Amino acid sequence: MAATAVSTAGISQVKGKHIDTSKKHPVCSIQETETSAQKNERMKRFREARFGMFIHWGLYAIPARGWNGKQIPGIGEWIMNRATIPVADYKALAPNLNPTQFNAAAIVGLAKAAEMKDIVITSEHHHGFAIFDSKADGFNIVQATPFKRDPLKELAAECRAQGIRLGFYYWQDQDWTAPAGIAYRTGDHKPPTFHWDPAQDGNLAQYLEIKAIPQVKELLSNYGEFPAIIWFDTLGCGRQIPCRWTVRIV
Repeated sequence: MAATAVSTAGISQVKGKHIDTSKKHPVCSIQETETSAQKNERMKRFREARFGMFIHWGLYAIPARGWNGKQIPGIGEWIMNRATIPVADYKALAPNLNPTQFNAAAIVGLAKAAEMKDIVITSEHHHGFAIFDSKADGFNIVQATPFKRDPLKELAAECRAQGIRLGFYYWQDQDWTAPAGIAYRTGDHKPPTFHWDPAQDGNLAQYLEIKAIPQVKELLSNYGEFPAIIWFDTLGCGRQIPCRWTVRIV
């Protein structure tokens, strides 16, 4: 069974933003219901692993923090949001992604040589571009680029061969290129959606049903014994998602 991690990095990276931990969520967390013995058992593998590799990779590697001749501040994977890039313009980057030097054996070998136990890679980040073969949505590295290969499949084969656990990061609700995907508040993007392009508008429930949940199922079904870890990020991300959807995703 895959372990589940939920990161708050997306929130903590925004200057001046503080997470309110005083309100009790209607869905109890594992930490609120487990015993000390259960917690120690759950954390055992993470404490033993101690050291792993986290790979951020996506279309944002092409603009590399620059857009229209300007340097865009902040981390590279946020460039679409921070530079207010229209959906069509960002999607136009995909035909230029052809990482022919991608070498899963070398990546896993590096982790093995450094005595790492785990690799986690961004299967899909905020920009909605999947670096795996997704039948749920065509905006992915197999269907939308000349590369036509599934890096997760290649990494899974190498991790299996070299004895490394493989995990997938997946951004489950913030999606800047799919209709109704959530956008975290930055710059002068206006509430309540904080979208900057009409192409981002739509029905959130429909987005979750036709893209997010099906893609999570693909990640859990198509790579054998992997993922050993599923890494979700900032559930809800500043815009209310009914608890039933959060529960379904997890």
